[in-house]
Amino acid sequence: MVPPCQVKHLLKLVIMPQSPVHRGSSHEIIRAIQQVVAEIPAGFVMSYGAVAKCAGFPRHARMVARALRLSETDLPWFRVVNHQGAVSPRGLNGEDDLQRMLLEAEGLEFDAQGRLDLSRHAWQGRR
Repeated sequence: MVPPCQVKHLLKLVIMPQSPVHRGSSHEIIRAIQQVVAEIPAGFVMSYGAVAKCAGFPRHARMVARALRLSETDLPWFRVVNHQGAVSPRGLNGEDDLQRMLLEAEGLEFDAQGRLDLSRHAWQGRR
């Protein structure tokens, strides 16, 4: 006999399908995010949110930044921009300028507000 206090919890497990957010550990999420970033081709970018969604973990845009920081491989981290198509400020260490220079070296052009045209340069992910 199941205690009444656990019935609601058990019903959720049986009836409610697990969303992708609940499958696996943060290590699994990080690995999936890093795989998506590794696939972004030269001359294209993805937003943090688009990377998370493509990896199967929507609403985990902040986890993308963490996954890029924790990467032990050479990921094209500079191909991930914010949802406005701009380089996200990181502080006074010069990485903002480095990211912009790397993107420009791949042929991407920023407008006067420092944004990329995502309608032209956004990669839609795996198909």
